[in-house]
Amino acid sequence: MTQAIQKTLRDSAAMRWTALLLLALAMFCSYIFMDILSPIKDLMQSTRGWDSTAFGTMQGSEVFLNVFVFFLIFAGIILDKMGVRFTALLSGAVMLIGAVIKWYAVSEAFMGSGLEAWFTNNLNYIPGFDELGVSPFYEGMPASAKFAACGFMIFGCGCEMAGITVSRGIVKWFKGREMALAMGSEMALARLGVATCMIFSPFFARLGGNVSVSRAVAFGVVLMCIALIMFVVYFFMDKKLDAQTGEAEEKDDPFKVSDIGKILSDSGFWLVALLCVLYYSAIFPFQKYAVNMLQCNLTLTPPAADSFWAGSSVTIVQYIIMLVVAAAGFASNFQKKANAKYCLLGISIIALVIYCYMGFMRQSAESIFAVFPLLAVLITPILGSYVDHKGKAASMLVLGSLLLIACHLTFAFILPAFKGNAVGGVAIAYITILVLGASFSLVPASLWPSVPKLVEQKTIGSAYALIFWIQNIGLWLFPLLIGKVLDKTNPELVAKVNAVKESTKTAVDAGTMTVEEAQAQVTAISEQVAVSFDYTWPLVMLASLGVAALILGLILKVVDRKKGLGLELPNIK
Repeated sequence: MTQAIQKTLRDSAAMRWTALLLLALAMFCSYIFMDILSPIKDLMQSTRGWDSTAFGTMQGSEVFLNVFVFFLIFAGIILDKMGVRFTALLSGAVMLIGAVIKWYAVSEAFMGSGLEAWFTNNLNYIPGFDELGVSPFYEGMPASAKFAACGFMIFGCGCEMAGITVSRGIVKWFKGREMALAMGSEMALARLGVATCMIFSPFFARLGGNVSVSRAVAFGVVLMCIALIMFVVYFFMDKKLDAQTGEAEEKDDPFKVSDIGKILSDSGFWLVALLCVLYYSAIFPFQKYAVNMLQCNLTLTPPAADSFWAGSSVTIVQYIIMLVVAAAGFASNFQKKANAKYCLLGISIIALVIYCYMGFMRQSAESIFAVFPLLAVLITPILGSYVDHKGKAASMLVLGSLLLIACHLTFAFILPAFKGNAVGGVAIAYITILVLGASFSLVPASLWPSVPKLVEQKTIGSAYALIFWIQNIGLWLFPLLIGKVLDKTNPELVAKVNAVKESTKTAVDAGTMTVEEAQAQVTAISEQVAVSFDYTWPLVMLASLGVAALILGLILKVVDRKKGLGLELPNIK
């Protein structure tokens, strides 16, 4: 009877995994919105006039305030001072506000408005930031991209705050239990958001044969409302847990600013943080361009307009099959009976083959890249469980770096060699994307559970915030760099668009062409250019980040062995 009274929600596997599910679903929604424009980069160029530099600058703006206004550092302090519940609700609200602003920026209502005129004439020079070369805006940047960047900055503050809050929440509910498995599972589910985005963003943008990029963003806004609801439900669960345990959200040993100095003086912390920024910088910025990269390197022939493969229903069918792949593969890790385990694995593999076949038949770059998280969903729980029981977290980071290098070099040099080979190119793309997704699963399963081994309990939130802040420097810089490198290494394409814009403007001014005819010509050339870029040098740049991560991973193994950080030891003792 006494044991029953002392049992808390945290002691119940069902309750702590329910708490994890709420947090994971919120992050699932945020991951969808994070990349909502990524699979429709070509449409942003043809309908809103965003070239690669404008697109990359807008995408990099997500983390601008986190990096240069140090919002993430403040978020970590808020988390340590105010606790998981308050910070979760705050992050959900901030994400929703930013999402609504971004939606309005790309909507038809913004076009021709007084607000558009204001953004066209302002924010062309930001004192200090322009001199440093880090301004989130530039002269000539489309007004819609500027305003969308403002909304994305606000969303980014909430999203990264949510990230550290979710990590801290998992530590709270799972410390001493299956923490690596929990973190890996949370990221596996959250990354399904990437696949969902790749499939449904173009679906909504082209729904009914009428192109509307704002419709795709509106879909993301609805999901951010759902994310806030998930955080509200988690709030009450977490509050009940604290009532049972007698724990308080505010710490008995309060956080002090001087604690940040202790974190920053630890060499193990810096190695993990630098590994994080290198690894994530080679993945997240790539996701924003991956669909366009495939469009430029694969020979894709759209199916007949009246065929099943060109219809809207195939999108729903393919997504259902994707969920079968993910659910069966994920569930197989928790089966104790061999027959049930291998049966689910078999279902997952068969469904994956069917999904890939459908992606090939649809001749759709976005549905091809959507396989990115599927292998990760299958193996992340395996890796997390292995770290919990066997350890070897640092070794997994080294392996992840090797796979990362191989994948980006394959995209850079091998995939273009198969252009013109309809089957071979798609096959190479599928295999490489799946392996890249698998390599990415090594990070949440091994890196994030290592942080509590490096810092004190009361500073975990600030430690995660500092790592996320350092990571955000890369997430700000590399989308921008990829866009600039693309334009610089494809000057003939940029010149072609500029020439058409100039000639049509001259024709309109001379009265030999209507505005509508001019816009049609610019749109046509923009659509052609958008799928003609050479991505070799941006991909080589990302592969070099993998090389740097590999070197740091090897150094981390040496430091761990000398200092006894315990990174290679299991979480469950």
